[in-house]
Amino acid sequence: MREVHDVEVARHLLEASGPLGVIVFNGLDLRSVEGRLSEHEVEGAVFLGCKLSHAVIADVVCRGALVFPRIGDLPFDPYRNRLYTPDELFEGFDPTDPCTYCDTPDAQIYRHWALTGRQFPSSVLEALARRLHDHAMTDAMETLLEGIDAPVVAVMGGHSMERDHPRFAAVARMSRTLAEKGFFLVSGGGPGAMEATHVGAHFAHRDDAELADGLRILAEAPSYKDREWLAAAFRAREAHPVDDRCGQSLGIPTFLYGHEPPNLFATHVAKYFANSVREDGLISVASHGIVYAPGSAGTIQEIFQDAAQNHYGTVEDMASPMVFLDTEYWTREKPIYPVLEALAEGHVYGKLIHLTDDVDDAVRFLEENAPREVPGGGWSFCGAHCAE
Repeated sequence: MREVHDVEVARHLLEASGPLGVIVFNGLDLRSVEGRLSEHEVEGAVFLGCKLSHAVIADVVCRGALVFPRIGDLPFDPYRNRLYTPDELFEGFDPTDPCTYCDTPDAQIYRHWALTGRQFPSSVLEALARRLHDHAMTDAMETLLEGIDAPVVAVMGGHSMERDHPRFAAVARMSRTLAEKGFFLVSGGGPGAMEATHVGAHFAHRDDAELADGLRILAEAPSYKDREWLAAAFRAREAHPVDDRCGQSLGIPTFLYGHEPPNLFATHVAKYFANSVREDGLISVASHGIVYAPGSAGTIQEIFQDAAQNHYGTVEDMASPMVFLDTEYWTREKPIYPVLEALAEGHVYGKLIHLTDDVDDAVRFLEENAPREVPGGGWSFCGAHCAE
């Protein structure tokens, strides 16, 4: 099924002759080219949230097309055909007045989410709009990753990690090195260790002095709860602007934790309403491994989600590296690593877990350990016992 996300591509298709076939027009204003639709067979075509005149909608539906209409007065587009950018989410923010964040699209969508039932939508229409939006996020994210010829590595860790803590600087340095070595960085898109991941990618191919200066500016507001947290990020990015040296990165936050704004340094943002969908996708896209910096309940949840995928080979029958940064933390403070070692014993991913205090060692482990096939992955009853 072909998807069309650009009006000019749609124009080209409609200027050609013949049936449109199985094709999806996604979130487009087609009114300037809708006159050509009458010249085409449209059975099998799908129009997702497109702008069309009422007469044309009636015509294409009667001739076999599916039309999903635009939904009400929402602060988000359920059919958006692209990922967010930080600048889009923070449109209207003035670093000299941090309270202007409350007027940004990010804050407006979060308020709407909170007023319409939070994770339990108050109406079927609201639930449908959110599900369509999250499907659009997944679709746009898959399109992005398909176009990136680079191994994808995620970094997980606590949202409360403060910008002036040595761990924040360590994650940023590691992420900068990974970006410089050609890895594509992914995180949960929020503050703390997640922000440090994207800060590192942002400062790829810049020297230690520039990174140190960026960290110094960020440390003027160490916690995401500080009034100046977002403003400090804008100041750091203004002092060290986006340019061709920056590594691309993807943040995958959620409106469930909308009280924590997404960080400014990801180049692409896939923000979800359903945290369960977001968490599973975040783990799954990290095809070449995940680094776990110290974190609490959310990070530990992600560790065991990742372990389950590796244990059973549920993502393309493969297992990928799991690197734990900070030996003391993962063996004594939060003794997860010994449990994981016992769980992984005798399995392929048992050779892919690694504990270290050295960010350069973490990078080396990821470079030297590619994903491995899980024997027996993809087993099914029919495939094993019946003729398919």
